[in-house]
Formats: sequence, C-alpha cells, structure tokens
Amino acid sequence: MHNPGIATPDRFPAEERFAEGAQYIAGRLTRGTSGRTHAVVDPASGEEVLTYELAGPADVDRAVAAARAAFPGWAGTTPGERSDALHRFAAVLADRAEDFARAESLQCGKPLKLTREFDVPGTIDNAAFFAGAARHLQGQSAGEYSADHTSYVRREPIGVVGSIAPWNYPLQMAAWKILPAIAAGNTVVLKPAELTPLTSLLFAQAATDAGIPDGVINIVTGTGREAGEHLVGHPDVAMTSFTGSTAVGKRVAEVATATVKRLHLELGGKAPFVVFDDADLEAAAHGAVAGSLINTGQDCTAATRAYVQRPLYEAFVERTAALMESVRLGDPFAAGTDLGPLISHVQRDRVAGFVDRARAYARVVTGGEAPEGELAKGAYYRPTLIADAAQDSEVVQSEIFGPVLVVLPFDTDDEGLALANDTPYGLAASAWSRDVYRANRATREIKAGCVWINDHIPIISEMPHGGYKSSGYGKDMSAYSFEEYTQIKHVMFDNTAVAAKDWHRTVFGDR
Repeated sequence: MHNPGIATPDRFPAEERFAEGAQYIAGRLTRGTSGRTHAVVDPASGEEVLTYELAGPADVDRAVAAARAAFPGWAGTTPGERSDALHRFAAVLADRAEDFARAESLQCGKPLKLTREFDVPGTIDNAAFFAGAARHLQGQSAGEYSADHTSYVRREPIGVVGSIAPWNYPLQMAAWKILPAIAAGNTVVLKPAELTPLTSLLFAQAATDAGIPDGVINIVTGTGREAGEHLVGHPDVAMTSFTGSTAVGKRVAEVATATVKRLHLELGGKAPFVVFDDADLEAAAHGAVAGSLINTGQDCTAATRAYVQRPLYEAFVERTAALMESVRLGDPFAAGTDLGPLISHVQRDRVAGFVDRARAYARVVTGGEAPEGELAKGAYYRPTLIADAAQDSEVVQSEIFGPVLVVLPFDTDDEGLALANDTPYGLAASAWSRDVYRANRATREIKAGCVWINDHIPIISEMPHGGYKSSGYGKDMSAYSFEEYTQIKHVMFDNTAVAAKDWHRTVFGDR
C-alpha cells in the first residue's frame, strides 16, 4: 500500500488504519493475493486515498474456511449470548461513530452531516435492534397434529452466508447483511464494493473488539467478476445475499443456481412519486427534492419519476426547480454542503449521458451540467429536473442513479397509478394526497415493497425493506430479514413407542 500524498489525516487516516491490508479474515487484517491493486479515490477531489491489494479466489477460500470453522461454535451459542455480543457491538459502534462518519464521507463523497445524522446512527440502531431480535427467534408451538405424535418446528441457522454489498451505502449495507445473519447464528463472508471498502473493514474490526469470535465476520475486498463470482459459487457457502443492479443480480442468481443456494436479492429501483391534485404542493415539492437528491440520487429508493396531476403540474415543476437551484454543492466535510459528488467520474459521465440524450425529447428545466471551477476536480453534477418526457423514454424507464428527477403530468387517478406501475421495478414509491381514501388506494395498487404517504425516503429498523418485480426478493431489516437467515426443521416424536411398529404393519402387513 502507499499514500500518494493527499492530506487526509484530518478527515480519515486510511493509510494508517489499513497498513496491514484490506482483507479481514479470521479476526485480522491481511493483504489480498490476487496480484493486483486497487485505489480508493476521494470522489470530491479525484485524488487517491489508499491503494490496496485486491482479494482473489484464494482469499475467498480462506475467508469461507474461517467462517465455516467458526460456524459450529457461534451457532451453538444461546440467543442470549448472541444478544449480549450484539449489544456490545452496538456500543463499540457508538463509541467510534465519528470514525465511521468520516470514513464513509471520504470514500463515498457523502456530506459529513449526512453520514453523522443518517448512515452511522442508522447502523447503530440496526445493531441494537438485532441485539434484541436475537432473543426472539421462534419456531411454532408443539402440538399433536397426528395421532400419538407430537410435532414442532425448529428454526436453525443456515451456515456460511456469502454477501455482496454495493458502493452507495457501504456501511449500512454491511450492517443490513451481517447483523441479521449473525444474530440468527450464521457466519458471514462479505464482499464490499472495491471502491468503498473502508467502513466494512472498520465494521468487522469493531465486531472483533466487541468480543464476537474470529471468523464469524470476514471481509474480502475484490472485484465482482473474480472474488464475487467465486464467493457466490463456493460450495461451502449456503446462502447468498446480494444488493446491486438487476442485471448483475441475474448473474448472481445464475451462478448460485449451480449449488442450489438460498438467494436474497435487493436490486434496482425506479421509484414513482405520485402527486394528486389535492396534495400540499409545498410539502410535495420539498419531498421531491429531498427524495430525489438523497445520497446524490445514488439510492435505489430515491424518487426518480414524479407523476403530478395536471392542475398542479406547472406549479410543481416551477417550485421544485427553484428548490433544486438552492441546493449547495461543495466539500463533503464543509458544514454548509448539501450535496456531494457522485461516486466517480465514470458515474458522473453516465448520468450526464442520460440527461444529454433527453434534451432531444424532453425539457431540462434546471441543472443538466457539471459545475466549473474547483468542484470540476470531483465527480459533481448539478441537481437536474427534466419535464415532459414520454412514459416509454429512457429517462423514465431506466435507472439513472444520479441527482435527476423526471416529472410527467397525468389526468385521472387511474392513469396516475397505472403510470406509477409502468416500469419493471418495484422497490419503493410514494403518494401525496390529503384524501385518506386516495392515499389508501395508492398503498394497495402501487406494486412496490414500500409505499410512503406524504413522505419519501425514511426507513426504520423495525420494518422490512425489499422489492417487487425486477427489484428482487427477500427483505432487509426487521424480523422478516431475521427469519430469512434461518431454515425450518420439522421435528416429530412418537409418544407411544409402538407407532413405528403399527406403521410397518399397515404398510407391509404382519411379519
């Protein structure tokens, strides 16, 4: 590893923290053995923060072996013991909250106020939730469902879970994948995105310092094509949990099928934002800006398609554009910054391509360009509002993953709800109305895993997160995700000690 000279100690001393390597296997940092390196780049400046050795298949094998060796002991602990360990883990995370906030801001370009107020507190809360949930994993009550026999259902851990997390929320995605899995008694090998490994590594170190045994949580930082595919296809991995694009999710499913793994897929989104004509216009416009620009629009649940009933349409476009123009781009570590850069120049250029192509068939109301001056060094892109695109156009149907909101008009309620459902995705949505009957209809008819009413984007540990349709299947957070990391076993007792003989006689006669 080397530090290319950027002065980062006041932000996060990555070189110092990961001098021993960017893989975490069996309780310690180690170097990858692929023979190739990768740089973590500050997207706000374009400068390298850390260069590390990538993991290869041999590193994945070592991590899976460590997780497999740790599984019997961890699965054999009581729910109370796992709960105590997770409570300690939550306390360590809280003690190191500022470290996590700074590392997340540095590698992702998120404003520090966002990581301090959202990413890190949400992760700590998730750890506290699963610390409690660990003591409440239940089977079914025992009963005599067949004559002379008592049956009950056991919930048991699955084994080694191979998880793959994306770059947009690396800390929270690590928590969402690791916490329910280990609370249920599984062990984990997590592959974070190679762009953003820092907080996943800190997360695993915090778990070790909290007393969670070596090998329960392992981190391999490599490419998806090499380390990711090897992890998904590994015969000793019993379950795969993946968050990322729908296209890559299909490939994960294909690879996992060969070993008949359980799959959990949280994939792409194209969230509709439906504004009925009785909505509070000011609230809806503010909600649209917050919902579309969260994490610079790099969020699968971000508001991307606003459908506004025609009486409010032009006023909504005008007010939303004005609010977007007031958003302050800047250094993620500066107190006055509202919006940071995209994750990379490659992603910025991808977003710009969508907007530039849309000029031929829609109206770019505001934004649609990268800033000049000092910010041009980073992967910044101005908040962008596009109006009057057709429903079948690229910007309406495809996931842009940037600070871009597309606004379209509709006339009847039937039309608005039909348009909301008219993409392959179904991760999240919102509806805006003062009418409880309209709102309730929207919650029934919009095909998405989460539907907010008069709000867009908040999530809580107690409630599930996951999609419909091409947005995948399975749930993160909540007791629903906890149960997904278990398997069910039917246990049946013969209460008479003669039932087997009677069954033999019934089938085969007296012998």
